[in-house]
Amino acid sequence: MGDGDGWGRCELGHTHWGRFGAAGLLPFHRGTDGVVRVLLQQRAWWGLGGGTWGMFGGARHSHEDPVAAALRETSEECTLDTRVVRVHGVSTEDHGGWDFVSVVGSVPRMVAVRPASMETRRAAWVPVDEVTGKRLFEPFARSWPRLRYAMSRLVLVVDGANVVGSRPDGWWKDRAGANSRLRDELVALNEGVSGLPESLADLLPFDRVFPDVVLVVEGAASGVESVEGVEVVAAPRSGDDQIVELVRDPEPDTSYLVVTADRELRSRVAEQGAAVTGPGWLLDRIRPSRN
Repeated sequence: MGDGDGWGRCELGHTHWGRFGAAGLLPFHRGTDGVVRVLLQQRAWWGLGGGTWGMFGGARHSHEDPVAAALRETSEECTLDTRVVRVHGVSTEDHGGWDFVSVVGSVPRMVAVRPASMETRRAAWVPVDEVTGKRLFEPFARSWPRLRYAMSRLVLVVDGANVVGSRPDGWWKDRAGANSRLRDELVALNEGVSGLPESLADLLPFDRVFPDVVLVVEGAASGVESVEGVEVVAAPRSGDDQIVELVRDPEPDTSYLVVTADRELRSRVAEQGAAVTGPGWLLDRIRPSRN
């Protein structure tokens, strides 16, 4: 038992399990057959919503963020190794004074999953097109139409030369150093990003995303190396050409957001289906990480 186990009441007058809110995990995997499947829990007959299907999850404790709570609850209720889950985003259902956070992430392999607690009757990988054919837990049934289209990751591609050039901080004296500083600031995005451009709102119905971050460098900055959380790609020639190559022919379940103010590059990546935003959007999200 943790300090979050217990009933809470929202401003709508409803009673919910979880004194500090609740969270659930929706893992997904695209198989070699091209079918996307989600891992669902059939709830034990004796509990709330007995026999229905939904996400693994439960009450958040006072010290937990929603992602940590969803991963913990899932590991307590089934045999999935949650360490392999790559979290891509969260979606919040706010009831006023109480909320439920759906955490969506992918797994590299679809392994057999078994119940690990009395709260779980069964666990199953269900094709997304067959989810509504099951008897769903009522709260999950409400959120599924939104989550159905959330099986995707965001790759944030940063035009290093353009973003560095947007800040009059003496970058022209040391281009490699300026790009290294930008790379280090980008690590903060691993904690999540909110306020996505409107062009991505329908593709990624998240309140907060956890993007894969790619920094493209060129010329004197080509020696800048990757760090944990930020992949650095050195363009052999043109940085613009390298960025277009990165977003061309995207992998399944992947959306790209390119950060640049270069008009020609913005047009070129848009032709490849990538979304675009300017350096200001990015800088507003990494400035708090500065010392």
